[in-house]
Amino acid sequence: MPLVVVGISVAILLFLMTRLKLNGFIALLLVAVGVALVQGVETEKIPDVLAEGVGGQIGDTMLVVGLGAMVGRVMGDCGAAQRIANTLIDTFGLRWVQVAMVVTAMLIGVTMFYEVAFVIIVPVAFTIVRVTRKNLLWVGLPMSIALSTMHSFLPPHPGPIAVASTFHASVGLTLFYGLFIAVPAGALIALVWPRLPFVRRMDPEIPRGLVTERTFTEEEMPGLGWSLSVALVPVVLIAGAAVTDMAVSGSGPVLHVITFIGSAPIALLLTLLLAVWAFGPRIGRSLSEVSASCNSAAQAMAMILLVIGAGGAFKQVLVEGGISDYIKDLTDGWSISPIVLAWLIAVVLRVALGSATVAVVTAAGVVQPLLENGGVHPELMVLAVSCGSIAFSHVNDPGFWMFKEYFNLSVIDAIKARTTYTTVLAVLGLGGVLAVEAALEALNV
Repeated sequence: MPLVVVGISVAILLFLMTRLKLNGFIALLLVAVGVALVQGVETEKIPDVLAEGVGGQIGDTMLVVGLGAMVGRVMGDCGAAQRIANTLIDTFGLRWVQVAMVVTAMLIGVTMFYEVAFVIIVPVAFTIVRVTRKNLLWVGLPMSIALSTMHSFLPPHPGPIAVASTFHASVGLTLFYGLFIAVPAGALIALVWPRLPFVRRMDPEIPRGLVTERTFTEEEMPGLGWSLSVALVPVVLIAGAAVTDMAVSGSGPVLHVITFIGSAPIALLLTLLLAVWAFGPRIGRSLSEVSASCNSAAQAMAMILLVIGAGGAFKQVLVEGGISDYIKDLTDGWSISPIVLAWLIAVVLRVALGSATVAVVTAAGVVQPLLENGGVHPELMVLAVSCGSIAFSHVNDPGFWMFKEYFNLSVIDAIKARTTYTTVLAVLGLGGVLAVEAALEALNV
């Protein structure tokens, strides 16, 4: 039974990493090969499947994570990250620093991918932790939760957009309804989770090489205007391209340029060039000093990228082994509410495969015929599938490994922190969708 294979593979992976202390990259590859053999993937194809999984994941992640880490390190080494962190603390007060992180993450995360927004904001979170001596998860976890919510629930992120296209739903209405669910649910979990006893007992250190250890004086830090300008450049470029794509139909040279510079890798590359100039020669630092910051960030990211890539390989063998097809056949003919069914199928696929994108696309294909009879708003079906796709993030999810490595957690602690919050967010999301459905029925909309 394929789901039993998934369960056993996860248990073996946890044993290799927690009891035998095996490196995450090696453990993930070993388990991926084992699953491929058990699921009947032809032996000569296994290397190609692994390469496809690693390549697909790294291809999506390396440029974003690598460039983002370099931008963050350059800003940290010149004091710009400390300037932004100090401003957030002065504006919100030390007591409300979590609120500051949630507000910042939600504003940026509406249009930016989780990974992109994460690598942009996390240097500020690291700096706040270093300056205030607060627990890393106390500051960083609210940011991650808020970004996860925005990314999973709302267009123009890839999962909701793909499902909206399948269901022929209005992207604008999906975003409108989704905001009423995502903002309160994300803010609630973001502020509650760091206060839970099992989370407060975790006290990880900031990973070495991702943030400077130096504390800058007021005179040494660049101005707030330049610090914020550099930090917001990728936000403006990526958000501008997303909004333009939703608001403007057709094509043309100008739209092509906007799409090009608004793609995450190009936006971050332009930001890095601006950061090199603004925080290098402009304030008297040599290019060799700035290059040293970039090199340090790249070295610190090497193992993180390897682990994320291996997570992609694990995900790919699960897909190649036919587990998504098995779940699709298993759920065919279930007689329950279309919204609940859509959510449940997405949850099962997410648990089994790890990939939110595969989960939402497959779930959408399964429940699409239910829309033909009418009676269900397609926008709510989009939100139901999207909410389900965030549940139970665990060891077969590459995003899990990014979370674990950046917050320097053990596998067990990462499961306690991330798997639990993603699951509760999914449940709250379903409740929100059902509440919106009830409200629309009451209004005869």
